[in-house]
Amino acid sequence: MGFAYFPHTDEDIKEMSGRIGINSLDELYADVPRDVIYKGDFDIPDGMSEMDIRRKFGEMAGRNTGLTIFAGGGACDHYSPAVISSIISRSEFLTSYTPYQAEVSQGTLRYIFEFQTMMAGLTGMDCANASMYDGPTSAAEAVMMSAACSKKKKRVLLSGTLLPQVLDVVRTYARFHGIETSEVPGNGGVSDLPAIGRELQGGDVAGVLVPGINRFGIIEDMEGLAEKVHEAKALLIMYSDPSSLSVIRCPGEWGADIVCGEAQTLGIPLNFGGPYLGFICCRKEYVRKMPGRIVGETVDADGKRCYVLTLQAREQHIRREKATSNICSNQSLMALHATVYLSLMGNSGLKRVNELSYGGAHYLHARLMETGLFADAFPGRPFLKEFAVVPRMPVRELQDVLLKNGYFGALPCGEGIVSFCVTEKRSRSEIDGLVSVIDNSFRQR
Repeated sequence: MGFAYFPHTDEDIKEMSGRIGINSLDELYADVPRDVIYKGDFDIPDGMSEMDIRRKFGEMAGRNTGLTIFAGGGACDHYSPAVISSIISRSEFLTSYTPYQAEVSQGTLRYIFEFQTMMAGLTGMDCANASMYDGPTSAAEAVMMSAACSKKKKRVLLSGTLLPQVLDVVRTYARFHGIETSEVPGNGGVSDLPAIGRELQGGDVAGVLVPGINRFGIIEDMEGLAEKVHEAKALLIMYSDPSSLSVIRCPGEWGADIVCGEAQTLGIPLNFGGPYLGFICCRKEYVRKMPGRIVGETVDADGKRCYVLTLQAREQHIRREKATSNICSNQSLMALHATVYLSLMGNSGLKRVNELSYGGAHYLHARLMETGLFADAFPGRPFLKEFAVVPRMPVRELQDVLLKNGYFGALPCGEGIVSFCVTEKRSRSEIDGLVSVIDNSFRQR
């Protein structure tokens, strides 16, 4: 056998080749141009011992540049307690996968149930699903959910102050599901509620998607929006950062019908673009249009508490035309991570995280204004941990200076506007260091 881990013997390969009429495996690639086939030897080292492997990967990791993160834009550098990795490695939780044999997956079902309970509590909604892939796709699913609930309406309004990646993904999903999207540009850094109200007067809108905290870090005021949306017989969808909901008004209090968002902020570390964790919550009257799965609590034949898959309206279980979504293997491991994080932090811990982030962000904002090298992009607008400013130097030059000195920040978020984000991980000395680098680099210009 040529390959130690391939199960087929030479006789197996000969028999299969004869069945399809070829004399060698090379004939399988007869249609591939010869000039694109690699003919050299691969630069793969010989087998190594465990110590050598660790040393090798340590050397490779050492080439990475460690940066102090002052960027947000939908992914924030929050602290992840060390004990989480130990808890999520327990045997009853470790294989976080789709519970096809639900009755023997009690560990998985339990933490999904707890995740749902916590997310519903944070958002002020009646129910939540078993998680989604990430924030933008959860927003797209929420938009399709609003269209499904309205039955006849196929137009959805999108606030222009949503994160750009959310807008892009929603438009892509909507395009291939026959849903028309209309973006309502922001006004003064926030959603233009009067303009949204005018769009609703046409009577053809199924849903309205707005942010709780927008692309500029501004905490939006949605007073009166739900009433306008419901008068037009549409659904209000809010895109939220769940971490912030321990200290700001939750979507349920604003009158939202569906809540979606990115739960990476619940202690999930940043790691080269993933993994992330989307979520959807809704009012109970819309639960049967919610994608994915919902876990419920009940009792067994002996009267003991147990957990079951209550709703799973996808095409594996029901007729394809009746399915709500093709969401299958959700980000269950990340839902477990977020559940353990929330359990460890509790109400007071989550509030403390936001207090520290708020204090650090406002301190950095004040220091940047003192340099005279920035202007406030949206004066007077409330923010929590992320804010937008207008630099008086080219954005690219600012970013290059920060990167050269070990900082990642000044994220472009509009025409000539950049944002900074401060979490509980950033110390006062790190903030002062960032400001000092900017001040020393551009003060003399």
